[in-house]
Amino acid sequence: MSAGIPLELGPMPASAEMRTVDERMVDAPLGRIFRLAADVERWPALLPHYRYVRFVDRRADGGGVVDMSANRPFGLVQWPTWWQSRMAVNAPGGPRSPSIRYTHVAGVTRGMEVEWTFEEMGGLTRVRIVHMWDGPPMPVVGGPAAALVIGPVFVHGIASRTLTGLADVAEQARLTG
Repeated sequence: MSAGIPLELGPMPASAEMRTVDERMVDAPLGRIFRLAADVERWPALLPHYRYVRFVDRRADGGGVVDMSANRPFGLVQWPTWWQSRMAVNAPGGPRSPSIRYTHVAGVTRGMEVEWTFEEMGGLTRVRIVHMWDGPPMPVVGGPAAALVIGPVFVHGIASRTLTGLADVAEQARLTG
């Protein structure tokens, strides 16, 4: 890998078999929720469903190549998941709109494209997470498996908990100073 040079992941795809969207208005400044979302190594300390997050290769923008593992709870059963992503960070105040982009490069979700976007709206920050994927490379069943099971059950199940947990931390910080 090249000495800290930020990764360029390009735009999100125009379409995919699976598309999930998790969105929330966060009662916190854009900078605060953005920092929490970009500080992925801290997620396991903040989010009980995250098992670990480790950089394999860190880049100057705060992104790089990262191994991530989270549990998807099903009642008392915790289903462990793991993936590796390339991560690019466009911080607030830069030449691009604030965003965090991922491309999954290993794990069951290899090829999944993810984008977190952040927008100030009337004193709140809209955080939106979009996941797009054509599914696992299994003829005939890959796309439907992604659209009917993996996206709504696993991806949404983890992303919604992640967004809610980070929003709660950002909003609590507002209350405590």
